[in-house]
Order: sequence, then structure tokens, then C-alpha cells
Amino acid sequence: MKTPLQSHYRSLPRWLNWLPFGAVPSITSEEVLLNLNHYLIVDVRTHQEYQKSHIPGAISLPLQQLNLARIHKLPQDKPVICICLSAHRSKPATRRFIKAGFDARELQGGMLAWWKRQLPLEN
Repeated sequence: MKTPLQSHYRSLPRWLNWLPFGAVPSITSEEVLLNLNHYLIVDVRTHQEYQKSHIPGAISLPLQQLNLARIHKLPQDKPVICICLSAHRSKPATRRFIKAGFDARELQGGMLAWWKRQLPLEN
């Protein structure tokens, strides 16, 4: 059974799903940190950005490579948190995951918010 949010995103024109603005479900850095192992963290920045620093346990799946085939290879047993630099690329990524049937949110403020709070990093 589809949630109202999934139905909403399925009804959007395809090009509209990729807009970097508009509301999507979100979560704060602090909430993610408290339950880090509870989420599948998907970093949609470029591989170069990811290699410089990323959230522990995050996987790299750049937005330009984000397609349904790759999405459906990911485990679906955890909610997905989409992350980018400033919460612009994560919006269309979050929509894409929701449309694919995942429980997905974006990280509020992106990596900029994570860095500002000096939360744990890997590089």
C-alpha cells in the first residue's frame, strides 16, 4: 500500500522530481547522529566531495548517477537519509527514493550543518 506522500511524488511530472527546491521530509543532524546505525545514509555529492569527508557509514551515490536500477539494489530495511552539501541536491534525491517506495528524508542543511556542529566524519 502506498503512502499519501508516495502517491503525491508518483503523480508529479518526471522533470519536476529533479528540481532542487520544494519541501521534502527532513531530519536534523542531531537526530541522525543519535540513531546513526538506524539509517541508510546516501551521500549524493560527487565522489570527490565524498572522499574529502563524509558521515560515518554513508555510501556514495552521486545525484547524476541516481537511477531506479541503482536505488533498487540498496537495502530497504532502513529509512534513507539523503545528504548533499547544502540540502539542494538531496531534495530531488529524496523525491526519487520516495517515488521508488523507500522511507526517505533529507538531512536539513546538508553537510554544511553537519560540519558546523562538528559531528563525526570519515575521509
